[in-house]
Amino acid sequence: MGATPTAERVSLLVGLGVLMLATLPRYLAAGLETRQSLMLMALAVVAIATLLQWRMLEHEARARLPGLLRRLVLCLGAGAAGMTAWHALTSDFFGWELVVSHGATLGLLLHALWLWWRPVRA
Repeated sequence: MGATPTAERVSLLVGLGVLMLATLPRYLAAGLETRQSLMLMALAVVAIATLLQWRMLEHEARARLPGLLRRLVLCLGAGAAGMTAWHALTSDFFGWELVVSHGATLGLLLHALWLWWRPVRA
């Protein structure tokens, strides 16, 4: 547990929170209140962990965080566009809830892969 928090970890936690928020409309539309409640509880835990990790960041890491969050937003947009195209080509019907949920999932995956493939330079 002695690992030093990094800006990359905080950006992934923020992305995970966005992903969890993006799944809530699917649960609401389907009437799955139990899953929605569990997701909200898990979201609260992720939000607390993100805040704690952010507070422990060093000044240099905090300075890198806005660039990483811009990268996250770019990846989430690319994920939404990719899932819109995918569902348009492969599905007869898809709702916006599905596109938002799947797009956020793809976007977070793209962000994680981008961090792994090409880390941010200090």
